[in-house]
Amino acid sequence: AAMAPGKKITARIKRTLPVKGPQAPTLSELMRWYCLNTNTHGCRRIVVSRGRLRRFIWILLTLSAVGLILWQCAELLMNYYSASVSVTVQFQKLPFPAVTICNINPYKYSSMKDYLSELDKETKKALETFYGFSEGKSKVRRSVDEWNSTGSDFFKQIPLLKFEDFSKTATDLRSGQKRKIEGSVFHKDSSIVNSGDSNDIIGFQLCDANNSSECALYTFSSGVNAIQEWYKLHYMNIMAQIPLETKEKLSYSADDLLLTCFFDGLSCDKRHFTRFHHPLHGNCYTFNSGENGPVLSTSTGGSEYGLQVVLYIDEADYNPFLVTSTGAKIIVHDQNEYPFIEDIGTEIETAAATSIGMHFTRSRKLSKPYSDCTETGADIPVENLYNKSYSLQICLHSCFQKAMVDSCGCAQYAQPLPAGAEYCNYKKNPNWMYCYYRLHEKFVKEQLGCQQICKDACSFKEWALTTSIAQWPSAVSEDWMLRVLSWDKGQKINKKLNKTDLANLMVFYKDLNERFISENPANTLVILLSNFGGQLGLWMSCSVVCVIEIVEVFFIDSLSIVMRRQWQKAKKWWNDRKRDRSGKPPQAGDLERQGHDNPVCIDEDLPTFNTALRLPLPQDNPLPRTPPPNYSTLRLETAFTEQLPDTLEVEQH
Repeated sequence: AAMAPGKKITARIKRTLPVKGPQAPTLSELMRWYCLNTNTHGCRRIVVSRGRLRRFIWILLTLSAVGLILWQCAELLMNYYSASVSVTVQFQKLPFPAVTICNINPYKYSSMKDYLSELDKETKKALETFYGFSEGKSKVRRSVDEWNSTGSDFFKQIPLLKFEDFSKTATDLRSGQKRKIEGSVFHKDSSIVNSGDSNDIIGFQLCDANNSSECALYTFSSGVNAIQEWYKLHYMNIMAQIPLETKEKLSYSADDLLLTCFFDGLSCDKRHFTRFHHPLHGNCYTFNSGENGPVLSTSTGGSEYGLQVVLYIDEADYNPFLVTSTGAKIIVHDQNEYPFIEDIGTEIETAAATSIGMHFTRSRKLSKPYSDCTETGADIPVENLYNKSYSLQICLHSCFQKAMVDSCGCAQYAQPLPAGAEYCNYKKNPNWMYCYYRLHEKFVKEQLGCQQICKDACSFKEWALTTSIAQWPSAVSEDWMLRVLSWDKGQKINKKLNKTDLANLMVFYKDLNERFISENPANTLVILLSNFGGQLGLWMSCSVVCVIEIVEVFFIDSLSIVMRRQWQKAKKWWNDRKRDRSGKPPQAGDLERQGHDNPVCIDEDLPTFNTALRLPLPQDNPLPRTPPPNYSTLRLETAFTEQLPDTLEVEQH
């Protein structure tokens, strides 16, 4: 169907006029169109300004504004992921925490003598040889022959060595022979007075059972520390082989430890305490654990309304080589937390009244993206071995125990057993001590990765403790008080207790002010978007619609132009390849679409008249010539179908 004359003219105008806007053929035309039509005044001034200096100034100002916007928006984003801390104090009835109490001496020495007799014998011999004293005898050093006459595997496994001036030449305290010691030296200094001469250093050597050349030497400037550390290694090896039920019988019962108990002004007894066995502290007892009933609370502060207990320590039954202090250890914790007595326990003196005042604080941190904490520990790839709520200490200890089992083939005695593992001992794991010390060294240097994996808990409770000590019982009340306590314990009056066997403990709230420390986002999403809008309006007089326009032009339209030009190049390359294969000359339509036959301009934009005059001439093709005019277009045709009569007369004349 023929196109109407008006539509023909419209179509020809569309083909003739330059294409602008998102359909522009080049990026430069798109950018020019954007600058002339955008609401950001800086971009428009760059295009319409006359003179290079003025245009350069506007370019500089616009780029500076863009830089300031990016900087301010980055600051806003960083501030968005920050948190503000708020502290709330409220007065209310408070739940009383769990209080775990342990005797510093884990097991009754009288019950453990059968298990520790050989170890104690060797320890006494070491003390006699090194210090020159023995029980009930004069301080005479034993000869080497006397050492060799007593056979024992303890010194053979880990011999005690004496060094001179930090040299690697050591004297074996059993054989008396000097030998060269190889291996890495780890010196553990101490402020305790050195034993013997000031140059004497005592230590022991641990070697790899699979490779005797791999050894580590641990030295101590204090003989007390060296012998005690050596004793603990063998002690853990022995205890790891004793069943749990037997160890619970060897330790202190609730009747042994607790003499009197009061809470909130009312009497309490062992039924309010829950026993749990700690590997290093034996039987410990937790008051208000929540397992035997509801969690107790208090509505009044002060020492009279807290927990008051009198503990029986029984100093005479202490292990002389394992512990060097007398008393008890306590820890205040939440009912769902594991009591790490060995890490953060507070020691209680004997013959003294220890008052511990508490301030309760609950803390709540924001999780990601504000901080690197965990809510429940479920996202931490470490198995919780303690069956208590997650904490950083639980994660670190569990991580080390897992590494111990993987590297050494057995578990360390001081921590819970993983599933399917057993505690280390010489009989089944002769290499465990060397492996343990090496692994612990890596753990301290943060080379095991535990410190990187474990995170702080987002929510936790804390009881800040204030401790005060007073002499107890007083000199005037000592006699009758000890006699009454002896009677309460079921002993005869003429065998009264010694005050060094007793410890008085009071744990109470100093006040009922609960402090709640929480983190809140410093900015919400609404405030962030408002700040963004303020920065865009201040520096670029731009709105959200303007930002959408920038995204459309600089990303969508620009990408469209680049892809279109690449498609045109690929299409032209494909047509040229097909033409070269077929051997056909280029069609007239192809040359017409190119607009010229100059090979220099094939891949460029169409030139203007002035730029076309400067184009280099083609080397192979002849110069284009202007075609001759079509003279048929010059022929005049009348618009009338018949000639007028008056013109005919003129022609006849």
